[in-house]
Amino acid sequence: MRNPEDQRQNLAQAILNVRSRRATSRRTLADVMRLSPTTAGFYADQLIESGYLRESGLEQGTMGRPKRSLGTVAEAGWFAGIEFNAERVQGVRVDFSGQMTGSGQRPLSAGADTKQVMSEIKNLIVTLTRGAPGPLLGIGLGAPGVVDPQRGVGVYYAFLPDWKEVPVAAQLHRRFKVPVTLENNLRAIALAERWFGGAQQLSDYLILGPRSGFGIAMVIGGSIIGGVHHAAGEVGLWPWPDRGSGAHMHDQLSSPAVWRRLKGASSRARLPADLRAALAACADPGSKAWKEVVRDYAQVLAMVQLLLDTTTCFLHGPLTALGERFCRDVCAAIPRVAPSLQGRLPVLIPSKLGDDAGALGAASLAMEAWMPE
Repeated sequence: MRNPEDQRQNLAQAILNVRSRRATSRRTLADVMRLSPTTAGFYADQLIESGYLRESGLEQGTMGRPKRSLGTVAEAGWFAGIEFNAERVQGVRVDFSGQMTGSGQRPLSAGADTKQVMSEIKNLIVTLTRGAPGPLLGIGLGAPGVVDPQRGVGVYYAFLPDWKEVPVAAQLHRRFKVPVTLENNLRAIALAERWFGGAQQLSDYLILGPRSGFGIAMVIGGSIIGGVHHAAGEVGLWPWPDRGSGAHMHDQLSSPAVWRRLKGASSRARLPADLRAALAACADPGSKAWKEVVRDYAQVLAMVQLLLDTTTCFLHGPLTALGERFCRDVCAAIPRVAPSLQGRLPVLIPSKLGDDAGALGAASLAMEAWMPE
């Protein structure tokens, strides 16, 4: 007799494998999940009957008999992915097959508090509901700062003073009556790279996230690293001693800080409305400021590489506007900072996911956490 909870988990895993195209037939589903063909067929039949999978066409392999192809049913339901920072709330709607079918954004006023943030999140989810095929199945939220995924609580965010011990998952579940999954926004972005970006074939990679602050997300052996206190990757709080006592890394290497350095503006200079465009406009690889920023980024990547020994880093946030030249210059400077890393340098790649990355990652959280009844 199969345990009902184990069966639910296996059915959910079968859907993930079909959605990601790791499994395209009953036979490959059995292989990927290490099941007998009979058991894999049982799961496929149950999911087809429930309206989550469909079986159609003939898929001819290189050898043997042709087999029928498995696929997900896009209209079976959808997932909401929400991500926010100090300036805005971003959201996407992703159908059951993992395709984005809608998006939206709501700006946050200067001095926004927790109440406003939660209100805008709820309003955006309602907006995404309009015209959505099928029922809302789950909500994923990528929150900045320190979060506790197990409790569904936003613990702390430096740029929103009253964001402390916020019961995010409970509030959203009470409003929408669906499972809610919470994670740090950079770790959500790591999932976005897995499902929608350049990490689909990688089991070890980093997300470099210089945005309002600075942090990294780490995927090691296919698993996202959160840490005992859910604060792994908060490198923006590293001391930056050559900038004076009490200085932190994000004071120099966040996206706003880099724009001010490249522009030659004061630390109090007002940020432009379009930070990406402003960064692109002042990018000058021959300038002293460019070389100093490159050196500092090389120092950070060198320290991270000495700790984690990865192969690939994805740059996210407004600094992607500096392009591949910036990434190449940073990697080329690493051996000057840490000569011992010569021969095992990571590759730094500007992500192609854009501003939707955090919300896409949050939707990925919901997809991976969802299980059929």
